[in-house]
Order: sequence, then structure tokens, then C-alpha cells
Amino acid sequence: MPKAEINGVNLYYEDTGSGVPVVFVHEFAGDYRSWEPQVRHFSRRYRCITYNARGYPPSDVPEQVEAYSQDIAVDDLLGLLDHLGLQQAHIVGFSMGGYAALIFGLRHPECCRSLVIAGCGYGSDTDRSKWERDVEQVAARFERDGMQTAADFYARGPTRVQFMDNDPRGWQEFYEQLRASSSIGHAMTMRGVQRRRPSVGQLEPQLRKLDVPTLVMTGDEDEPCLEPGLLMKRSILSSALVVMPKCGHTINLEDPTAFNGHLEAFFSAVDAGRWQPRNPASLSTSAILPPSEEPG
Repeated sequence: MPKAEINGVNLYYEDTGSGVPVVFVHEFAGDYRSWEPQVRHFSRRYRCITYNARGYPPSDVPEQVEAYSQDIAVDDLLGLLDHLGLQQAHIVGFSMGGYAALIFGLRHPECCRSLVIAGCGYGSDTDRSKWERDVEQVAARFERDGMQTAADFYARGPTRVQFMDNDPRGWQEFYEQLRASSSIGHAMTMRGVQRRRPSVGQLEPQLRKLDVPTLVMTGDEDEPCLEPGLLMKRSILSSALVVMPKCGHTINLEDPTAFNGHLEAFFSAVDAGRWQPRNPASLSTSAILPPSEEPG
């Protein structure tokens, strides 16, 4: 069972295939197994690395909230790349992992061959008070009720029911894996990472400076991520936006064939040096006049 000692904790990881490396960063309600449809597909041509964040067994589960934060999650990702001797990789993050990948790209762009930011944006409302209350309520339920009970409501949330509808068998597997996770790890992650991380809007000035090839992805029924997705698309001039139809939050599992197809086209363009930044002529305040023809 391979583990890397990083920033004082042992992180479990799996390393499959060979070629250009792709590092997958999982969501709050998943773990390294959440990327199985992607690893099976991409490990035929790429070196695929998945890992469990701190708080997710068989990685270590610190019991103090101070051991969890967005900054620590980014540092853990950098430590894993260093441990594996990777100078650069495609970084693919989903939801909580999407936040980690995005901020990793802002802080360590030289390590990123590309960025895939999927299902990213929860807690990005201007008024974060409701988000913070909800986060604390969920963390308390993980602590009080345990994973088997808490997973029952969390896996049936308003952006998870689409997974139930689209793939009942796949959703059941996701649910069983969530039930078997660590209640302490999830409660500490919810309080230390989810509650305290910045909103996507707070990152906007930095996003405008990001020039790493970036693919932003979301489901069309993943309401908390739609506006943040548009903000990222408009702010990151090296980005494209994919909105997957009739999908909720868990897009890589709800429709893995479409998800993998978008990633494959993106990776191919980046690896061929064909991913270009947005044409400046498209950045007009007019719907029909080019920038040079705008009055004033």
C-alpha cells in the first residue's frame, strides 16, 4: 500500500500507467476511487496518479481542525508531486479537489501542464453566512450521527439526486463508499477546508493573471457551480467552459464517457501545443462591434 509522508501525514496514493502524468484530486464526498472511470480510460496513454487527501483513510486522519485548510491541501498536492519526482502534470480537480487544483495553479503554475477545474464554486455567494451555517450543521451531523447516518442525507442532496436518476447502480456504489469513510475526517475537512476557503469571486484578480491552459466543467443542474464557472471562464483567458446537460454535481461519475471525451480532447490540444488563449477581438463590451469600433 503506497504512502507518501507529506507535511507530517501519510497520504495514500495509486500510480497507474505511463506517459505524461495526470494527477486527479478528489471531492469531499469521494476519494481516490471516485476517479476509477478516468483511470481505466486514461492510464492506457497517460501516467495516472490518484490519492486520498488527509482525513480520508487509508491516508492519516488528524483529529484537530488546525491540521486542515485550503492552504494545507495545496501544500499536500505539491508535496505529492515532489515525492513522485514530477516537475509538471495535468492537474484534474473535482469540487473540493477543484478548489485545490485551481489555487495550486495560481500558486504553482510552473507545475501545471494544464488545469481541469470541475464542479468548483460551492460557497461562492456574496453573502457566505448561509454557507457557513450549512457547513457547520453538516460537520456536526458527521460527528454526532456517524458516517452511516450522515451519508444517507448527504448523498441525496439537491445536486446528487441527478446521479441517482442517471445511474442508480453507480450512485449506490458512491453511497456505500461514502458510508465507509471517516466521520472525523469529514467533519474536520468540512470545518477546516470547506468553511474557510475563499470564494471564487475573491480569487478573480488572480484568475485574470492565470495563463495555464484551463478547462472549467460543470453540470447544468449543479446550481452552486454555474455562476462561478462563468466567472472563471470570463476571468481566465486561457480557459474553456463545458456545461454537461442533465447532470448534477458528480459529472465524472454521472456521465464518464462524455467527461472523459472532453478531457481527452483538451489534453490532446494542450500536448500538441494547440491550446490558445482567447482572441482579444472577442473581448468587446458590444455584442456586435469589435473593440476597435466601440465609441469612446
